[in-house]
Amino acid sequence: MRVQHTAHPLSSFPVYSCAFLSNDELVLGGGGGQSRSGVKNKLRLYKVASHTSIEQLNELELDKGEDLPMSMAAWPATKQLVCGINSAEEALRAGANQNCRRFAVKDNTLTFETSTSTLTVDPEDDDFQKVTVISPDGAFVVVAGKRDMTLLQFPSLEPVADTVHLEKGEIYDAAFSPTHLVLVTTVNLLVYTLPAPKPEGSSEKAAGKQRASALELVQTVDRPELPGKDAGSSFRAAKFHPQNPNVLYTVINTVPPRTRTKHSPRKAFICKWDTSKWKVTKTRQVSDKGLTCFDVSANGKFVAYGTGDYTLGILDTQALAPLLTILKAHELPPTIVRFNPTSDMLVSGSADNTIRLVSVPENLAAASWSSWIIVIVTLLVILFAILAQQMHQATY
Repeated sequence: MRVQHTAHPLSSFPVYSCAFLSNDELVLGGGGGQSRSGVKNKLRLYKVASHTSIEQLNELELDKGEDLPMSMAAWPATKQLVCGINSAEEALRAGANQNCRRFAVKDNTLTFETSTSTLTVDPEDDDFQKVTVISPDGAFVVVAGKRDMTLLQFPSLEPVADTVHLEKGEIYDAAFSPTHLVLVTTVNLLVYTLPAPKPEGSSEKAAGKQRASALELVQTVDRPELPGKDAGSSFRAAKFHPQNPNVLYTVINTVPPRTRTKHSPRKAFICKWDTSKWKVTKTRQVSDKGLTCFDVSANGKFVAYGTGDYTLGILDTQALAPLLTILKAHELPPTIVRFNPTSDMLVSGSADNTIRLVSVPENLAAASWSSWIIVIVTLLVILFAILAQQMHQATY
């Protein structure tokens, strides 16, 4: 089955984050960062009519000296989004980094609403809010830098638990189930119990202060053993199956072993876990380069990923079987990949100033299996024809 997809150039706009506010409303975050490149840091709102048609509706330029939006999560019900944006260098030196910011879209216009500080960043360091994830019920948002994670109330952005600080490893992602929060670090998965929702009728600020306490760590999950030889591996991302909280998908990148002649390829794996036992049930190697971004569709059918060799791919969630591969989807490694709420469109973005929109048919998995069946049947027909010819020649 031929899947339709189109690349869209964005003038002077390297893309690093994105979120869908509805099936056809897309917010992109990007820019040149805090470097003096001359590329402005912005949020942009687009109308996405199809894989071939996008229309910019609004643009919000950030203040001079501030960083670009490096991570983003949206809550479509209220058209609000939370972004990770470091403050300007002067504020960082004063310890006043308003890195976690809430925006809203009203009348096709992006507006700033509020912000809070969860990361103290040294200007000489490269730390930033790389993780921003809203819980499935919209009650919480988790934000994290390299070693510090904070759970906040959404939409108030009031802290509901003490900040978790890592002594080893680095944070790369986080994922919510209805009852737990999984913090993805390079060395393990840390599983925390979610606190109870805020009391009905209480003020947001009072409720946040009342519940601020240490999160309960209930499980530490080590990296699984992977096929082949490698010099080590690290978790990079995780997503729960949207309809089954006992299923978790993780991305694991491996470090190639050193040899005297050459380096082995750096492999990337997607693993499917049974979280009732914390056991891997399926593993799929998807690339000889590291995975750079990852998402699971809201209908629970598809896993999408981008790799360091500029490839964009889709797997089915049951067997992790390949359904679609787009080579050279970008000129630089994809930085983001995201399904829209109805799972019929996929967007990928890159620092190469482009996004790619992919139309995802609902029967993509069935069509892909049909294609494989046709190939297998064709090969069997050819094989039987060869055998018949050989038998005929042997007879004479």
